[in-house]
Amino acid sequence: MSNLQITGTTTKITEVIEGTSKAGKSWKKLGFVVQTSSEYPKDVYFTVFGEEKVDNFLKYNKAGQLVDVSFNVESREYNDRFYTDLQAWKVFTNAGGSDQNVEAPKEEFHKADDLPF
Repeated sequence: MSNLQITGTTTKITEVIEGTSKAGKSWKKLGFVVQTSSEYPKDVYFTVFGEEKVDNFLKYNKAGQLVDVSFNVESREYNDRFYTDLQAWKVFTNAGGSDQNVEAPKEEFHKADDLPF
């Protein structure tokens, strides 16, 4: 499972959650949703953990942007139930810009007498 990546549009960014670990270190975390641009779009929720990563994410990303997300998958068991977390470790704005600015390709129609055969 190396190099997992997804491309889509950021649709929602949650509030930053801050706390202190048992060891006394402070931490930051936020979540965001990316909607894929396939025939059947899917919403995928990711988390960003760590003060530097959260600050950089907020500085360079906003809702409505087309992004490439590299992530890790992690699952934990608690009370005989498993919880899965998609942890984004790299989020880049896609060179294509926003999905809303991308024009649909124009279809060309040929008349029956234009065919080469």
